[in-house]
Amino acid sequence: MPAVAAPSVPPPVLDNPAGGVLNLIFTTTPALLRLTCGLVSAAVALSVRTPPVETALLLPVVAALTGWSLWYAIRALRHGFTPALTAADVAITAVVCLLIPVLVAPGVLPGEGSWIAVLASTTVINAQATGTPRLSVPAGLLVTATYAVGTYSAGNPTEARAHAATLLVQTGCTAMMTTVMRRRIGRADRAFAEHQRLTREALVARAAREAERQQNRDLHDTVLGTLTMVGLGAVAGPSPAFRERCASDLRTLVAVADVGPVPGDGPVPLDGRLRTVPDRLPELPVSVELAPCAVPAGVADAITESTYAALSNVVRHAPGARASLRLTRDAIAVVVEVADDGPGFDPATVPAHRYGLRESIRGRMATVGGRAEVVSAPGQGTRIRLEWPGVG
Repeated sequence: MPAVAAPSVPPPVLDNPAGGVLNLIFTTTPALLRLTCGLVSAAVALSVRTPPVETALLLPVVAALTGWSLWYAIRALRHGFTPALTAADVAITAVVCLLIPVLVAPGVLPGEGSWIAVLASTTVINAQATGTPRLSVPAGLLVTATYAVGTYSAGNPTEARAHAATLLVQTGCTAMMTTVMRRRIGRADRAFAEHQRLTREALVARAAREAERQQNRDLHDTVLGTLTMVGLGAVAGPSPAFRERCASDLRTLVAVADVGPVPGDGPVPLDGRLRTVPDRLPELPVSVELAPCAVPAGVADAITESTYAALSNVVRHAPGARASLRLTRDAIAVVVEVADDGPGFDPATVPAHRYGLRESIRGRMATVGGRAEVVSAPGQGTRIRLEWPGVG
């Protein structure tokens, strides 16, 4: 008798799948945006070097910004964003904004199209996407203020006002957008985690109920069946067969209590398993016809114990009857038929609380994806058909 199968392991709970995707987007996009902006700004900055642009200062600044953009992108993609990384980017941009009078030619400053204007916009957007509003909004305000100071010092108050307003709008809109997205996705992740938790608990409860039902089947088919036979007077006195049956019941109880490893589920010979069933009921004459057949071990266990339960019912409810056990298979299903020539019964009249047919046979077969059919009528014997839709 096999031990009760251990409950299947429920799936792990995923904490924040949506949040993880959002973080990936808010890491990859700012990193690539900063890298692209740094490379393009370097090319644009070097293309216009008319006075008052100081080439001796412009070249090292552009080289440093290009190197920073490369390191910024690599660091973010490998390790994610940290407050220190964002703060450093804001600080570098603020310093460059203050140097607008000597880094940007007056002719390209108006229209918010200078390379430093693009750099400032990129920085405030990235700051909102990679930090919390408590820190990112002040960072955006700092870049806005330094850009306004730099352009005003360069003698272009119109550009100072225009792009400062643009930077403020970019700071506010990006901060609101990222805040709303993070809150919405946080709610979605919490709802998903709760669903996962409830699913896990349901699977655990279902596995526990199935384990309990399996133990009840084992007890019904052994100890309770033996006691029923004694109560019905089927055992007249001391009997070697009865002693062997009691010993088998004891082995079953030990197996039920065993919490050791569960046997593997590789293919086993079902005909060999079924051939041992009549030996467990020596008082019942059984004719056996078994075709060679291999099925998974769990399926073999279910079919074998369902067959034993069916033959035990013959011993209990049809004393003196003869039974037959037949195993066949084709390309569609494995079929086991247990028939007897006893008095028979009307299956529709079996009380709902009766455990044998409902759990020991039908319930056990259902656990492995099979089914059981009971055909009987008063005076016509009983035939139980066990079917498992296996192939091979």
